[in-house]
Amino acid sequence: MILVTGANGALGALVAGQLAGRCDTVLGTRDPARTATALPVRRIDFDDEDSLARGFAGVDVLLMVSAGFGEDDTVLARHGAAIDAAEKAGVGHVVYTSLTAAGDHLPYALPHRWTERRLRESGMDWTILRNGLYAELLGALATPSPDGRITAPLGTGALAAVARADLAEAAAKVVVNASAHVGRTHELVGERAVSGAQLAAAHGPHISYAPTTLAEARAVIAASAVEPFQVPMLVGTYSAIAAGMLADTGGELRELLGRAPLCPLSAAVAG
Repeated sequence: MILVTGANGALGALVAGQLAGRCDTVLGTRDPARTATALPVRRIDFDDEDSLARGFAGVDVLLMVSAGFGEDDTVLARHGAAIDAAEKAGVGHVVYTSLTAAGDHLPYALPHRWTERRLRESGMDWTILRNGLYAELLGALATPSPDGRITAPLGTGALAAVARADLAEAAAKVVVNASAHVGRTHELVGERAVSGAQLAAAHGPHISYAPTTLAEARAVIAASAVEPFQVPMLVGTYSAIAAGMLADTGGELRELLGRAPLCPLSAAVAG
């Protein structure tokens, strides 16, 4: 049996859509009553150990979508509880959606690297999908203002962005053929690095790129409705992109998909 966790997030929901109709696949979600899917559903909450124990029963391959929304200690506790429960339940193979190696420069990298290490030390088979940052995230971080400007502090940097749908399809392909990926770490970044100026051009001639400073962006973010831990996360993401630390393209995405990846600019604008 394949279990996909993280259906409350967009990536988990997209993976579930890729696997819809399979008789050997179950979806794990915190709130089954509010989850629209063609798959059987189990209640799985990383903050509820009993739900993990029940939800992982009979599972052969677990796709563990990162529960990354929270402070580091919260995420570590969730991932640790999930891996502990998987071991106790006799899960044979865990596929984990991690963060690209270049993401070590990001404030939220630590829980991913900790989880990778914990999986390697477990008695289970494992596969790590090191996902690049979503093109849709770039689109959200660099949304045009009402006066037609993108002011995100990206400088002259660029992001090797990936369409979320491509990462979902790659994950689905891995879990249905998990034995071929045992002990492998796949780098899944985009084949094209997207800059703030290119994103503005993709929106049309009425949009310009006029990047602000990180300090100005921090003040705007801090004054918004985000959680306190999100302020350094968002500013750190801008900073890493602006410094060119996330621009390297390549990886194994095309190989796993068996086709060319979707256009990240189109995904960013649509997202």
